[in-house]
Amino acid sequence: MVSLVARFRQFPRNRPVISLVIAILTVEIVGAAGSVFTAQSLTTWYGTLQRPMIAPPNWVFGPVWATLFALMGVALWLVWRQIETSPREAWIALGVFLVHFVFNLGWSAVFFGLQELGWGLAVIGLLWLLIVTAMWAFDRVDRRAALLLVPYLLWVSFAVYLNYRFWVLN
Repeated sequence: MVSLVARFRQFPRNRPVISLVIAILTVEIVGAAGSVFTAQSLTTWYGTLQRPMIAPPNWVFGPVWATLFALMGVALWLVWRQIETSPREAWIALGVFLVHFVFNLGWSAVFFGLQELGWGLAVIGLLWLLIVTAMWAFDRVDRRAALLLVPYLLWVSFAVYLNYRFWVLN
């Protein structure tokens, strides 16, 4: 574990474009893992649900999430770049981000994979709190990183409402 942390710290800081691209691609790829659960249920179970009136069409979700994951990748990169100058705060922020990301993926697994609307609402509520916590932790390291998570928080706020309405309607 110590050697992994040492390698992570030594990742080329003199090549910021490469590390930025790696951060964005990593978040995009890990984030896309949740779509495995979504894709399996989208045309079957999800299509049978009574939809809230303001539910966007299914095609909207892919571009929105790709954009949000890219913003998260940039935010993560900004925090990672501060490991040398603010190691404690940066590592805490990275840890909070990791925990939050588990809940992000967990929501897809619960809502779409297990088809549990009520439990999905519980998970997304915790996710919302973890996003706020991540924003707070990121702000302690780099305010720009925290601000990059604002669209994500807004989208998940909307998703909380949608999840609630799906739960009520079905």
